[in-house]
Amino acid sequence: MPHPFLTAPKPLDLDFVRSHFPALDQGWTFFDNAGGSQILRPVVERITKFLYDSNVQLGASYEVSQVASDRVAQGTAAIAQLIHAPDPDTVVLGPSTSALFRMLAYCWGQTLQPGDEIIVTNSDHEANITPWMELQQQGVIVKIWQVDTASLELRLADLTALLTSRTRLVAVTHTSNVLGTINPIRAIADCVHAHGALICVDGVAYAPHRQVDVQALDVDFYAFSLYKVYGPHLAMLYGKREHLLTLPSYNHFFIEPTAIPYKFQPGGTSYELSYSLTAIPDYFQALAQHHEPTVAAQPPSAQIKQAFDLIQRHEQALSDRLLTFLRSKPKVRVIGCPEADADQRVPTISFVVEGMSSDMLPPRIDPHQIGIRYGHFYALRLIEDLGLMSQNGVVRVSMVHYNTLEECDRLIALLDTLI
Repeated sequence: MPHPFLTAPKPLDLDFVRSHFPALDQGWTFFDNAGGSQILRPVVERITKFLYDSNVQLGASYEVSQVASDRVAQGTAAIAQLIHAPDPDTVVLGPSTSALFRMLAYCWGQTLQPGDEIIVTNSDHEANITPWMELQQQGVIVKIWQVDTASLELRLADLTALLTSRTRLVAVTHTSNVLGTINPIRAIADCVHAHGALICVDGVAYAPHRQVDVQALDVDFYAFSLYKVYGPHLAMLYGKREHLLTLPSYNHFFIEPTAIPYKFQPGGTSYELSYSLTAIPDYFQALAQHHEPTVAAQPPSAQIKQAFDLIQRHEQALSDRLLTFLRSKPKVRVIGCPEADADQRVPTISFVVEGMSSDMLPPRIDPHQIGIRYGHFYALRLIEDLGLMSQNGVVRVSMVHYNTLEECDRLIALLDTLI
């Protein structure tokens, strides 16, 4: 009998995984997942169930309305569970991460004074830059935390040099949607808090690949898009309770200041999409239990962690396969960490080819039913600062756990003839 510590970890059962995603049966290979993942079958089923069984206004006394109210609440609670939030009331749902950050900046900006400082990065998606930059109109000073041009990383020492007694907020991405680099959010949060400021994190490019634990990260605000985490077109914003309670309302004047999260959701959120969110943590728990049935006795957070451990190992293999090929091509430059180390990056891989505009490559891949993409991916400031706009940005291959090594090999075979 093998020693338990020498037993190899179980590989991800891709047949089980892919059976949950009907779109994967149509013959396409989806390598544009950072723009939006495929949706889980149970998510769609719960959208339908809500609309067929409980499509009424919330908060009335009659039974169907009570069912609808409970289902919407279940959706918020499911996302709170997914991110290990202390309370469902600390989760605000909205149409997109961009919209939620704009709402947050509008509300929080009302608490600032001229001369207060905000720090943003040049590697974030624009969703976590523009709303803060616009506060300059009221006298707020915005500083830019620049990516190190050699390592393409955000250095903590550079942030420390920008922090002052007037710093109120640092806005940073957990993972760049171009570089694929994972930033050390807990270390950044500790540094920011030591200077008396708050941290606001864009987790859009991180959440599909790793477990998010907002309490362990000690973040003040954290947002990501649920349609990139195998769900519907909604997004979530977590905020520490003390911040949400003291922020000005974004809703009607008669909504109580203590009514969180509703005071940030004018008109409420989509009922059927909210209910469908219950299927997302269910999927991760089912994934863990399928690979190790005894995990069912553990708390949901432990099951979700085990699922993401499986995902991380598989995704590292995908990254290694593609990056090994790209490094073998002398005309190719990987934009970001060139190694597949899962502690440093996710399988969102960008590259440029010497002498080739990036817009030339994806159309040559399209006829083979493989979806990749080129451009700046709303990280325009980063692409400009890296001098890549003249090549029409980068080519990006963004993989997730339902992708296979065989799919990766098909792409590599095509790229091998083109670059």
